[in-house]
Amino acid sequence: MISNKFKRKKYNLLNLAEVPEKRKKIRKKSVKTENQKQQVVKNLGDNNEKDEEISPGDEFETNADESKEDDPFLLHLKYEISPQIHAVLSGKSPKFTKEIINWPSLGRLLYLKPDVNLDGEQSSSKIVLNEKQVFASARKFPDVPKSSDLNNLHIKSQIVSNIEEKLKKSENGSLTPLQDELLSLICNYYSVYYPEVNQSNIEQVRLAYSIHAINHIVKTRLKILHHNAKLQNRLDVPEEFRDQGLVRPKVLILAPFKSIAYSIILSFISILLGNGGNIMNKKRFIEEYSGDTLIMPEKNPKPLDYQQLFSGNTDDNFKMGLTVTKKCLKLYADFYASDIIVASPLGLRMLIGTEGEGNRDYDFLASIEILIMDQAQVFTMQNWEHVLHIMEHMHLQPQRSHDTDLSRARTWALNGWARYYMQSLIFSANPLPEITGLFNSKMNNYNGKIIISNPVSPGSISQVIVHAPQMFHYVSSSTVTEAIDDRFQSFISDILPRFKESNQKHVLIYIPSYFDFVRLRNYFKKQELYFVQICEYTTVIYSLVIVYISF
Repeated sequence: MISNKFKRKKYNLLNLAEVPEKRKKIRKKSVKTENQKQQVVKNLGDNNEKDEEISPGDEFETNADESKEDDPFLLHLKYEISPQIHAVLSGKSPKFTKEIINWPSLGRLLYLKPDVNLDGEQSSSKIVLNEKQVFASARKFPDVPKSSDLNNLHIKSQIVSNIEEKLKKSENGSLTPLQDELLSLICNYYSVYYPEVNQSNIEQVRLAYSIHAINHIVKTRLKILHHNAKLQNRLDVPEEFRDQGLVRPKVLILAPFKSIAYSIILSFISILLGNGGNIMNKKRFIEEYSGDTLIMPEKNPKPLDYQQLFSGNTDDNFKMGLTVTKKCLKLYADFYASDIIVASPLGLRMLIGTEGEGNRDYDFLASIEILIMDQAQVFTMQNWEHVLHIMEHMHLQPQRSHDTDLSRARTWALNGWARYYMQSLIFSANPLPEITGLFNSKMNNYNGKIIISNPVSPGSISQVIVHAPQMFHYVSSSTVTEAIDDRFQSFISDILPRFKESNQKHVLIYIPSYFDFVRLRNYFKKQELYFVQICEYTTVIYSLVIVYISF
């Protein structure tokens, strides 16, 4: 976003139209031989120490055309939501109407939209200085896409050629039907939960949301620069020139491992820059995010999904800011000068901190417009609490000003309604109650949200005959919150005593939740039971990952 802070930076991002004379001088100085230009590009790509200056020529053109009136980007962000929609979404339990829609590739779509009468909502008005105020409203659900045309999706021309070049190198040579349908939904700013990602379609899904994220940032920067050019000789800022949030970062991408972040950023580079352009801090990025690959056993090989997930750098503590310009992508940018943030839940959790800590920071989450979770099922196997902690700190009032130009901030951002404009895109290998609950409770996009909910086909495990006896215990609870205590009490009073008999030895107990694990571990210590434990914080690495209890 535009601020005095950014104008003081040595890589002036947004003030090109304000200093035309300076631009002329820069152009004269930029006359170099072809060899010198290539050397500059090489230095920008490999330097991992200096914070190089982004030249004015690398920014977007200031005379870019405004977005078309039917562009979903403009329709989604331009207007305030109506009091009726705000009342529905801000309630303790937001109400959504449900509709089932079937598409050829995605299958069964559960479409949820705010339960309010939206007929004529966009034309409804109130008198403000004798002018009619137009409200934002949920738009008509799109039809099934019939052709792979990026122009129909309102993709900016600056990146269309790069996308087409990338698609030519793919196996299909064009967008697949799955990508067509996904892009049709996400480019219309619906929140989407797609729990059917697998090793055969993960790259298709990743390319689809990468196109949308880069397109969103490019449109945002173009609109800001276009308005800068119009405002350079004006002292006042009309309402229609409000084009920013409270802070600059607009897209947040959560990924479980550095290897996945590596693939995402490479996809961004190919879409934004194609075969040209500058990548700042590229060498540092490659060194830190590639390598450290786990050695997969040749004998008794791991399943394909395991190999795909863990083939790369599995470090789960990282965070990176990306600054986007026309011909340059700056990696490792300061968060408040970044357009995109790619991070792991643990990386952000350590930065956000907890209440009472002195150096905690979460203001960069105040204006997130697109949230993307890649391989979300892995978050539940790491620490789901980190994801919940991040969501609790989204769209809060900033603790510091960060040199925000409030005259350019959108009215709905000043009202604290940014959470209702955020588009959430969650991609998981399978549907999980934790993710579904988060999607339903915390991600209330006023434009509606979509859950891909296809019937689960029976797997081969249903045909396996288990020779070991299986016993299932029913635990009754009056509420969901009491279920945790009821389950624990049932275990220690009904199940655990049976294994204290002399003939019961080497009992393995699997506990999916770390909080339940700590609770049971403390109970065992209090009862002075002999047991061995292993969890993500265990310092000793055992050759076999086995936990057993011997009484």
